Amino acid sequence: MSEPREITEQSVESAVAAALAAIASAGDSAALKAVRAEHTGEKSELAQLNAELRNVPNDQKAALGKLVGGARGRVNQAFAAREHEIVAAEAAAALEAEAVDVTALPSRYTAGSRHPLALLEDRVCDVFTGMGWEIAEGPEVESEWFNFDALNFDADHPARAMQDTFFVDPPEAHLVMRTHTSPVQVRSMLDREVPIYVLAPGRVYRTDEFDATHLPVFMQFEGLAVDKGLTMAHLKGTLDHFVKSIFGDEAKVRLRPSYFPFTEPSAELDFWHPTFKTGPRWIEWGGCGMVHPNVLRSAGIDPEVYTGFAFGMGIERGLMLRNGVQDMREMVEGDIRFSQQFGMVV
Repeated sequence: MSEPREITEQSVESAVAAALAAIASAGDSAALKAVRAEHTGEKSELAQLNAELRNVPNDQKAALGKLVGGARGRVNQAFAAREHEIVAAEAAAALEAEAVDVTALPSRYTAGSRHPLALLEDRVCDVFTGMGWEIAEGPEVESEWFNFDALNFDADHPARAMQDTFFVDPPEAHLVMRTHTSPVQVRSMLDREVPIYVLAPGRVYRTDEFDATHLPVFMQFEGLAVDKGLTMAHLKGTLDHFVKSIFGDEAKVRLRPSYFPFTEPSAELDFWHPTFKTGPRWIEWGGCGMVHPNVLRSAGIDPEVYTGFAFGMGIERGLMLRNGVQDMREMVEGDIRFSQQFGMVV
C-alpha cells in the first residue's frame, strides 16, 4: 500500500470503495481471505488511516475517529455478508457434487469366486471322504525313484524321455516335475499302515502341447486302496459310485483292458451319460487297475497278503465332460468370463 494520506472524507471513502469493490469480486473463500488481508490488515490503507489518528490535533480526534471507525465497520460488515454468501454457495455446490441420482442404474459390484477347477476338485474330494477315504498330498518336485522306479517303470520306458518329462537341473539330482500324482500313492504306502484308502489330488507337469485338449500343467486326482481281498469288482464299484456322484444317477461305467506299468490287470475307464452335448456315447476319462505286485513290494507290502486297486483321472477332462467345455485353454487363461458362464461368480 502507499503511504497513508491525510485523514479526510475523500481518503476514507476512497479506501472504503476499494475494499467494497474487492469484497464484491471475491469468488470463493480463498479469494475473500486474500482480500481481507489486503484491505483490513496492518498494511492496509484503512489501518494506516487509523494509525494516523495519533498525529491529528486533539480537537479533531473525535470527529476523525468517528469517520475512520465507521468506515472500518462498513468494510467488516461487507466482509461478513460476503463470507456468508460464499460459504452458502460452496456448501450448495458440495451438496450438488455429492448428490445421488436415484433414477440412475446402480453400479454392480462383481465379487470374485474360486475357480471351477478348484470347486470340482473339492467335489471329488468330498465324494471320497464321504466313503471314508483320506486325502493325501506330496511334493511337485519329485524324485525319479518315486515318480518312475517305485511304480514299475523300466529304465528305458518312453515316459522317462525328455520329450515327456520336465527334468530338474542338475541331472545327477535325479529330480523331475512329477508327471502324475502316483508318487503320492507310494509315499502313502510307506507312511501308513494297511489298510490304506487315499485320494491324491494335485498339479502335474508334462511336456505336452498347449492346445484345446492338452496342457503342460494340469490337475489330476488318483486313488489308491490296499487291503486284504480287494478285486476288480471293488474297483468297478468304487468308480461306479464316484461317477454317479459327479455326473448323476444315469451315468454308466465300463472298463476296457489296457496297459499301465503300475497296475496289472489294467483298464481304461469309460463312462456314458445321456446329457452329453455330443449325444449319448461312451467317453474315456482315465486309467485304473489292480496295483502291480512290484509296486506293493517297493513300498514294503507283501502282495501275497494284500491286494490293491488304483485309478487316476484329469480334473480338466472332468470339467470338459461335466460342463461341455470345448477348449482346455479357457480354463487357464485367467478370463473371469470363463467362471461367470458357470454361475460361479455372483
